[in-house]
Amino acid sequence: MKKTLRLILGDQLNHQHSWFEKVDNDVVYVMMEMRQETDYALHHIQKVVAFFAAMETFTEDLRRGGHQVIHWQLDDADNQQNLTNNLNFIIQKNKITHFEYQLPDEYRLDEQLKSFCKEISITHKVFDTEHFMSTRYELADFFEGKKTYLMESFYRNIRKRYGLMMDGDKPLTGKWNYDAENRKKLPKDHVPLAPLLFQKDVSAIHQRILTAGVKTIGNIDEKNFIWATNREESLQILDFFIKNCLPFFGTYQDAMTPHSWALYHSRLSFSINVKLLSPLEVVEAAIAHWEAHQAEISIAQIEGFVRQIIGWREYMRGVYWAQMPDFAKMNFLEHDRKLPAYFWTGETKMNCMKHAIGQSLEYAYAHHIQRLMVTGNFALLAGVHPDELDAWYLGIYIDAIEWVEVTNTRGMSQFADGGLVGTKPYVSSANYIHKMSHYCNTCFYNKKEKTGEKACPFNSLYWDFYDRHRDKLEKNPRIGMAYRLWNKMEGEKKAAILEQAKKHLENIENL
Repeated sequence: MKKTLRLILGDQLNHQHSWFEKVDNDVVYVMMEMRQETDYALHHIQKVVAFFAAMETFTEDLRRGGHQVIHWQLDDADNQQNLTNNLNFIIQKNKITHFEYQLPDEYRLDEQLKSFCKEISITHKVFDTEHFMSTRYELADFFEGKKTYLMESFYRNIRKRYGLMMDGDKPLTGKWNYDAENRKKLPKDHVPLAPLLFQKDVSAIHQRILTAGVKTIGNIDEKNFIWATNREESLQILDFFIKNCLPFFGTYQDAMTPHSWALYHSRLSFSINVKLLSPLEVVEAAIAHWEAHQAEISIAQIEGFVRQIIGWREYMRGVYWAQMPDFAKMNFLEHDRKLPAYFWTGETKMNCMKHAIGQSLEYAYAHHIQRLMVTGNFALLAGVHPDELDAWYLGIYIDAIEWVEVTNTRGMSQFADGGLVGTKPYVSSANYIHKMSHYCNTCFYNKKEKTGEKACPFNSLYWDFYDRHRDKLEKNPRIGMAYRLWNKMEGEKKAAILEQAKKHLENIENL
């Protein structure tokens, strides 16, 4: 009789997977907490706790359904803290004759499991995770022969295939994209709705992590853990977003304020990335609600959300599998600076950076514009090595798994891929940050000044960035305006700005 071992990784918690449709007494599932996974990056404590809590409840759900599950925790006596060592031990101890696993979303785990299967003497089989709306290499095939990957084209292709917000083969209203309507600053007197938070006691998990000596960053309230870590809670968050946040989501999705860390964002990324929710069920639920409430919810709100889920998320996964492992080493601009210490403390006089970093340390979360146009923008302007920012983003955010993190960091945020993902570097002076946020008016620095003691560092570093990378960027048609303005500037003024930027960079740890 064949005895099968099925591996479930911590981000493969898909209740709807075909594996679980029937109970087979000759199948044993295994999930493992391992130092291999806690230690490959310096993670936020809430991220590690969330993964472990989700794995625990998923184990309980499977066992209630009659499935046999081995669930090793960090302190299990047999746990060798390494995936393949643990699998070998379990296979021998349980006289396993056949091994199965689902395609990992991370390149390193994919390689590790492929090597493992070449070495074992028993048979094996690989399954799809049955989660994504596109296949691993679909984007590579879609853009074959192209030098750049235009997300909009891929997004439209998926919309058509699934018939989402379509009128035949045309988009509803004849317009695909409402991004231009989704860039409003939050009005001063506007008070966003408080987010739905959970209050769970995760002290046992937290103490297990501390006892094991796992190094982490960030803060946690172990008696009141706020994140959804099971399917029921994930569905509650989805319902809360659709009914309460969707009417304002698109309009204020790029807005930033120190008075609300969640705004109208869904905060579904962790639940989707560990597969407690599927992207298709999320967008279908949101579209169904919008269709029933079009008088209160404009099409710009729903289209912006759908584009994030089936456009950007699927696109980034496709870029990852088309370009790895080389993508994780790209450094087109040859940046080499270390990440300043305040990325780990939030202790800086730059108000936007203080709030974006402080919020990240407090909640393991910041929304996409805080990541792209505050912390990412500053790192790019300052010439930080992509490896440095890569490690920070991968560790600090609860939703950061390499396939979605590295593509956003090296592609969208740091232009390290030379324009494969983003058609231009996403840099700005203080002007954009003030336009989209409430940070600048209470900042130590003056958003309008380019030189002087109180000059906002973003201003001089912005021009310094373009000046030092002229040879690589000047011919980019999307950057022409910046260089035309720089060329027209008087020589003395340009020299003063570059000197100010030099001072900021020399004093970067004290900004």
